[in-house]
Amino acid sequence: MFSHIHPDNYQAQLDLKKSAITDLFAQFSMPEAEVFSSQPLNYRLRAEFRVWHDDEDLYYIMFNKDTREKYKVENFPVASQLINDAMKALLANIRNNEILRRKLFQVDFLSTLSGELLISLLYHKQLDDEWLEQAQQLKATLSVIAPVDIIGRARKLKMVLDKEYVTEILNVKGKQLKYQQVENSFTQPNGGVNEKMLTWASDATENSKGDLVELYCGNGNFSIALAPNFEKVLATEISKSSVTSAQVNIAANNISNLDIIRMSSEEFSQAMNGEREFRRLKDFDLTKYSYDTVLVDPPRAGMDDASCELVSRFERIIYISCNPNTLHDNLEILCKTHKVDNFALFDQFPYTEHIECGVILSRK
Repeated sequence: MFSHIHPDNYQAQLDLKKSAITDLFAQFSMPEAEVFSSQPLNYRLRAEFRVWHDDEDLYYIMFNKDTREKYKVENFPVASQLINDAMKALLANIRNNEILRRKLFQVDFLSTLSGELLISLLYHKQLDDEWLEQAQQLKATLSVIAPVDIIGRARKLKMVLDKEYVTEILNVKGKQLKYQQVENSFTQPNGGVNEKMLTWASDATENSKGDLVELYCGNGNFSIALAPNFEKVLATEISKSSVTSAQVNIAANNISNLDIIRMSSEEFSQAMNGEREFRRLKDFDLTKYSYDTVLVDPPRAGMDDASCELVSRFERIIYISCNPNTLHDNLEILCKTHKVDNFALFDQFPYTEHIECGVILSRK
């Protein structure tokens, strides 16, 4: 299943991606893309597996996305070494434990560059005190590998031992930035490439004038790293759990010039246009910000036309994209008013067709 995942293939697959992206954006007269590579193996900090039960045995499986054929997974070379170690240790400790293994149908792993691990066990049964006791023993056993927490999930039930998040530490331009990453909330899966993305964006905005507005800020991944480059930062995010983590991360990194409000980009556009009033903005004066720079990191669907119109009002646009095709569509709008100054490719997902793009535009 993983025959195509090999360090010897890495540079060739990355060169093919660069060539394809160069062709895709040829109409925009882009500068040559700066390419940021991944480590060839053990780069992915998240992984999830279905669990297959075979009489008294059980093992991890994945499915071919085209044929739906299932594959037994004994190791996962793209995942962090910590996840690979935990995969083996977890099965060894629950294989003969009827309480922990029965009706277990999925295992999710979340690891960090800083060496923490969160394991979520998903069940087709209700969890009780007996399960909790066995899970506590499992946590103690696995803690010899790394600091580990365990979550048990069943229908309408969630048991947490002892916390539902990990704390990541990213190194950006000589600084260590701390990020709370909560189970089932979005985080960048490739920590090493994320550090390169944050460094690239920080270098590009160094000594900036005015303020930064960020849409789709998540847990504050970019906002916190870029805050020292601006007078003030205003960030928006619709996910309640991500906003909560962002507030924790602002405090953990002693950031004093960053505010986060929970609203979508569409709602923020309505607020900016004076079309609607929001109680969430009662403590914010949107007129006090100098709207010079905007950063967007939208979902795969890209930005809608209203968001593109809002973004085009800024002098400078930093666009991080996980989907080159929707970035292409958005650039057809944005390049009517702006030109591309910087172009970067970030290989978040080696050995797949996916690649992350970074574009910096300035007003013509």
